[in-house]
Amino acid sequence: MASSVAIEGLVKRFGAAVVLDGLSLEVAPGEMFFLLGPSGCGKTTLLRCVAGLCRPDSGSIRLDGVDITDEPAHRRAMAMVFQSYAVWPHMTVAENVAFPLEMQKRERRERERLARAALERVRLHDRAQARPAELSGGQQQRVALARALAAGPKCLLLDEPLSNLDARLRVEMRLEIRRLCKDAGLTAIYVTHDQREAMSIADRIAILHEGRLQQCGRPEEVYQRPASRFVAAFIGEANLLEGRLLERKEPGAVVRTAAGPVVAAVAPPAAGTGDAVAISIRPEAMRILPPDPHPGGPNIFSGVAVNTTYLGEVVRHDVRLGNGADAPMVQIFELRPSLRVRDGESQPVRVAVDPTDVVVLTD
Repeated sequence: MASSVAIEGLVKRFGAAVVLDGLSLEVAPGEMFFLLGPSGCGKTTLLRCVAGLCRPDSGSIRLDGVDITDEPAHRRAMAMVFQSYAVWPHMTVAENVAFPLEMQKRERRERERLARAALERVRLHDRAQARPAELSGGQQQRVALARALAAGPKCLLLDEPLSNLDARLRVEMRLEIRRLCKDAGLTAIYVTHDQREAMSIADRIAILHEGRLQQCGRPEEVYQRPASRFVAAFIGEANLLEGRLLERKEPGAVVRTAAGPVVAAVAPPAAGTGDAVAISIRPEAMRILPPDPHPGGPNIFSGVAVNTTYLGEVVRHDVRLGNGADAPMVQIFELRPSLRVRDGESQPVRVAVDPTDVVVLTD
């Protein structure tokens, strides 16, 4: 049965530096829960505290409602997969997987049975007698996963497990890890820098910054409805425009910006007329209108496209909205480009965005 993990008011200091600052969150049973944030935000320290490899200064960690804050790592019924594969080169694949079971004083037949079952899960049972040097990077990572799964942990902890793999193999392995966790009914807490990795396989994502929780939610919630300027700028690409709330139109609002008034379909209840706010618009939500005819409606802006960058699956247009000295520059992604602006050129354009794609931010 999958286990729950609850973290409450966790504080961790290294000298004068506060790495975790009263952080609280809950991981549901069977959930693929991701920790994202810039370097130094505290995500790996949090994972190590959950694993029992790092002792918090205050706060609590509960597994299925039982306080394990002071329990040593080997008594937490958790397994950790590190960034390095940490497979022993002098042992066979089967011996690597069975080694932690040997440390637990399991009988030989039980060790062999559990190791064999774990290798079947990761589809490496036919390489049980191979040495790590005979395996690819992806296969070595599977050995590390099998070793973690063999003892039947209640929670699997993963610290950037795919960072040493090439791009194509990372895509394959991220789906494999989700399959393994779901098939085994495991709760997993996963640290990564790769936002696509998190977006593609997470059930929920927690965004950390300076040891504090900024937002927690499903990938589409965090991406489409960021809770703050930091989250909007950190997750994916975002056009952030500063402004003031001009008018409330429940449940939305009109925001005055340097590009002109922007209509949002939804605005935070706490935002009042005259308040300083920011708006976030994803580049793919903005579209360049055809030259003629010009449709009516809200959020249509005149601008000048000053550059086009080819990015493979999309192109990015850099567009200056408005004519003044403070006219903001925005990015627009197009799947099938309607124009191409080369270096040193510029082209007048009209840009539209739907009010449902405008996010008003007060933080």
